[in-house]
Amino acid sequence: MPMRTLEETIAAAMDVSDMELLPFLPYILQDFWEIGADPGTIVALIRKHGNNRERLRVLDLGCGKGAVSVRIAAELGHACYGIDAIPQFVEDAIQKAEQCGVGHLCRFEVGDIRERIRECGGHDIIILGAVGDLLGNSLETLTALQECLATEGMIVIDDGYTDDSDNYRSQASRAGMVLVDEVVFGGESAMKKYDEEYFTLERRCLELIGRYPEKQNLFAGYIRKQQLEYDKMRSEIVCSTMVFKRTT
Repeated sequence: MPMRTLEETIAAAMDVSDMELLPFLPYILQDFWEIGADPGTIVALIRKHGNNRERLRVLDLGCGKGAVSVRIAAELGHACYGIDAIPQFVEDAIQKAEQCGVGHLCRFEVGDIRERIRECGGHDIIILGAVGDLLGNSLETLTALQECLATEGMIVIDDGYTDDSDNYRSQASRAGMVLVDEVVFGGESAMKKYDEEYFTLERRCLELIGRYPEKQNLFAGYIRKQQLEYDKMRSEIVCSTMVFKRTT
């Protein structure tokens, strides 16, 4: 099977079924700084499992607008390197780091993480937040990430799975990793967050329909797809943030 193009991987990671929608994503997502992974949860997990070491090297793959890296740099003082394929997101991340006074600790670049991980070795913490199967299945992803990981490092993955799926939890041992912690996102607060996010996305898509009526089907299709995704997260998918370390 040929390798997917960068645009195809972006579309898959962002739940976009029509490539024509990609240029409109920055507008649709303009209200969101935190895209996918919850920064507070990840900061708490690093505090818990980071062995109290100072100035760790953090690799944030699919960093979006930099919310996780900026929060880590601001609260923990670690050096963060974020990579994302969407230029506007990277620009936003750079600006946010400067605004929060951690521009000296954060570096953000546009790139294809499938290629860049081959050049990124020796990181103490690797974060892969809500990017889907960008690096392959669960086993392939854990195996690939270890190439960038320091000997005593940790991998933090934010993902959704079904109870019977072939997921990270079931594949960790095959990859020579062990799941040391997991935070599951759910409950009333999660349902409220999903509702707020969906209505914000819907509002921006309706604005685009007003501007580009000839593309009504494109934006309406995206709204329907997002509604289905949020319905799955409410009832079928376990959304969690997991911490993995090497077994030896």
